[in-house]
Amino acid sequence: MNHLLREVLPALALDEGYAAAHLELAPGGALPSALPVNTLACGAVAAAGLAGAALRGAQRVRVDPRQVSVAFRNDQVQTIDGRREPGFAPLSGFFEASDGWVRTHANYPHHRMRLLRALGLGEDATREDAVSAIADRPAQALEDLVTADHGIAVRVRTITEWMASEQASAVAGHDVLAVRSVGAAAAVPAPRRPRVLDLTRVLAGPVATRALAQLGCDVLRVDSPHLPELDAIHLDTDSGKRSTLVDLQNEHARHHLHDLLAAADVLVTGYRPGALAGFGLDPEHLAAQHPHLVCASLSAWTPSGPWGRRRGFDSIVQAATGISLIESRDGQVPGALPAQALDHATGYLLAAGVLSALRRRAEEGGTWRVEAHLARTAHWLLQTDALDGSVLPLDDLAPWTVGSDTAYGHVVQARPAFTLDDSPREFAWVGRRYGADEAEWVDRAD
Repeated sequence: MNHLLREVLPALALDEGYAAAHLELAPGGALPSALPVNTLACGAVAAAGLAGAALRGAQRVRVDPRQVSVAFRNDQVQTIDGRREPGFAPLSGFFEASDGWVRTHANYPHHRMRLLRALGLGEDATREDAVSAIADRPAQALEDLVTADHGIAVRVRTITEWMASEQASAVAGHDVLAVRSVGAAAAVPAPRRPRVLDLTRVLAGPVATRALAQLGCDVLRVDSPHLPELDAIHLDTDSGKRSTLVDLQNEHARHHLHDLLAAADVLVTGYRPGALAGFGLDPEHLAAQHPHLVCASLSAWTPSGPWGRRRGFDSIVQAATGISLIESRDGQVPGALPAQALDHATGYLLAAGVLSALRRRAEEGGTWRVEAHLARTAHWLLQTDALDGSVLPLDDLAPWTVGSDTAYGHVVQARPAFTLDDSPREFAWVGRRYGADEAEWVDRAD
């Protein structure tokens, strides 16, 4: 039994007997790492598949580690008209400070602007300019400086440093996957096509809702018209979903969003803890106004501790928790996992929790909450005694990818990471225009 899967089965209200009877999971994987990344990846994907099977009454879940590996690396695999977009912008990555290393994240224009402002650089600054601006400053001072200006940078730590920190203690107080009822509510039969309102960005949250779309949910992703999205990320994570733009600063738009929630089954949020409270989208308001709603949330650092409201991404969590130094090739320059595995695994775990909550809402009633967090996933990876099997060769990606003609061009990307029974090996669609759908639900016959 996969170590991660065994750990999260109780949260899904499933047991090892169910998993043994319904799961086909081969050993191994194609993600070479000093840490058991393949165990993490396959366990998270299997959890989502089994939770989906339990909700839908499917008989078999098939998880091929090679397909999982390609799906987790889709940002490295995906092409648009034969071109591969770089995974990170020039100002994202590791920089050597005067007494160590920092890792920055500046893929999005607003994050880039904040980083440059904190470093005292102009808008036309290059990576070489950033190297010079960082080289003479202490790593902790840089982390503090950029974070204070709402940018994203972290000092690269050893695992010992991280585990001794107050934030690590806060992270340890959370489950790797939490699925719990927080109040009484009438049972709601599981609809044929559950409605999922997706308020997430970048990878972990959109991966979760993409998995829900694969399993037949009507997923409507909602973004602010004031926040840009990268085409490559949209194409990677929004397959099978619809996408719309809603300005929550507008009172009418806020009311309409709550109308959508009244008819929804699930809300998934991936913004920093507390960021949506001003719009009535915090757990307390939602439980009072929409007790039927399954609310799933994720964050970088968990809602607890001094970093609870700090911005973060997979690469930043790797750097802070000690993973980057463990993955160093020479013991000096920090390295990285072979995929953004914290994002992907956390996304599949969150999807598994949502599917379990929908099933239990139908069986038991109740108001359900689901949580998973990148830093807690990192803790599992760092502390487990699991060992990966042999690394499988992947010389030819063709069996594990599929091409689609889209509004953005011809897109080649990974197939879904798992299948149920004879379900399709492709997403329902790829490359629907970002933000082009109406903020409405599709009619369904439950």
